[in-house]
Amino acid sequence: MAGLFKVSALENRQKLKDDFEFYARNCLKIRTKDKGLQPLELNCAQKYIHQRLQQQIKKTGKVRAILLKGRQQGASTYAEGRFIWNTTHNKGVRAFILTHDGESTNALFEMTERYYQNLPSFVKPSTGAANAKELHFDVLDSGYKIGTAGNKAVGRGQTLQYFHGSEVAFWMNASEHTKGIMQAVPDAPGTEVIWESTANGVGNFFHEQWKLAEKGLSEFQAIFVPWFWQLEYTKKLPDDFESTAEEQKLKEHYSLTDGQMFWRRMKIAELTTDGIDGTKAFKQEYPMNAAEAFQVTGGGETLVNADHCMKARKEIVNGNGPLVVGVDPSRGGDRFAIIKRQGRKMYGMKSYIGEQCNKLGKNVAICKALLDTVDPDAGKKPDMMFVDYGAGADIVDRLHELGYEDRVKAVHFGSTPLDPIKYKNKRNEIWGEMADWLVDENLPAQIPDDDEMQADLCASPYNRDSNDRRVLWSKDRIKKEFGFSPDYGDAGALTFTEPVNKAHEDLDFATEF
Repeated sequence: MAGLFKVSALENRQKLKDDFEFYARNCLKIRTKDKGLQPLELNCAQKYIHQRLQQQIKKTGKVRAILLKGRQQGASTYAEGRFIWNTTHNKGVRAFILTHDGESTNALFEMTERYYQNLPSFVKPSTGAANAKELHFDVLDSGYKIGTAGNKAVGRGQTLQYFHGSEVAFWMNASEHTKGIMQAVPDAPGTEVIWESTANGVGNFFHEQWKLAEKGLSEFQAIFVPWFWQLEYTKKLPDDFESTAEEQKLKEHYSLTDGQMFWRRMKIAELTTDGIDGTKAFKQEYPMNAAEAFQVTGGGETLVNADHCMKARKEIVNGNGPLVVGVDPSRGGDRFAIIKRQGRKMYGMKSYIGEQCNKLGKNVAICKALLDTVDPDAGKKPDMMFVDYGAGADIVDRLHELGYEDRVKAVHFGSTPLDPIKYKNKRNEIWGEMADWLVDENLPAQIPDDDEMQADLCASPYNRDSNDRRVLWSKDRIKKEFGFSPDYGDAGALTFTEPVNKAHEDLDFATEF
């Protein structure tokens, strides 16, 4: 460490203040499982998180981030180190860390104290009075405090510049805590709020906030960290190791090694206890993508599952036949979602939010531009646009006035289906046809390689009525249970409204779908 300042003390001191990665490996110590105290060298996940936060600061001047990750990937280690860096380099600032239980509170404060106690003298501020869960840097008038989620009032009545919520999906009174905390953190440059957690089912506060961030409907950015970025998540292979068909698909899709797949296999076996589905538990604890982390709980099969989506995400299909556009207009704060489909290829997902689509004129302009533009993939303009009537009736009326009657049609989700024996209403029919199209074993289908698209398609739980027809949950129930509206799923389903047949195309009914 003495050599750090031999060349240029001032230059290095400034770098410690400006460059967290440099500061971490030179000033912060962590306790490792096998080598004792070691410098904090950021791992792959931590580097990615840091990169995303720094990009957000550069763009907005502050940090508002929600992190979804697997177990033991170093998110808390990174966040506590970052806040020690911030509070020991700035005057009059406060950091507050809120955990989900007492054991985690103790562990994180122990980590924080270790960081502080092992700081080199030239970056170690003096401390004044402190208690078991607080550090106060008296000369700087800055502080660092850790609490446990339980008391609804914790964190209130303070002014905070930095806040880290740990394992937010497991908090009691999560919405009450965050209301108080967000009031305590001013909407000002330099402030930072980081919420992180592994998933804990759907419908809770963390899941709701993740979906809002993922869809661009909040000021928080959604950051996902997959388990296979951890270099230590691999195992030496036994001589008789052979991949299963499922493992082979995962290897190919995510470019994984046999060692990583064997680690996954052993972890699933470890999690399969007391009647617990080890595979499902693994996906929640160690997700490969955001969509599988939040799993459907509490009733109902789904028309589309993650395996169906994963297969379609990696397919490459040439589109042919009519080019159809599905439009799911915004309602009550949802996205204005658009997707295209040409035969077995679904692509071109795009959404608009807030002021981008809050007036009829803007909505009509978006649709008109699509209808007037030659699609580069299909080599032609859309043959038909289907629009959800529930929020898009005025859009359809205006487009008809502009001369697009033959290429724009409103779809009433509650209307009579083409096949009433098989489907209860139009919504169930278009989703059912889309699901059958997607899961067809004989004909590959392509969908956008996107976690949001997968999440929306998998938000398709159903029950059966007295006529043994599949009946999707209502949209209100899906939104209540899952915390989001499957807008891209609805847009995709709209492309299956009815056959689209042009005079110059000799296609039968089945091919149209």
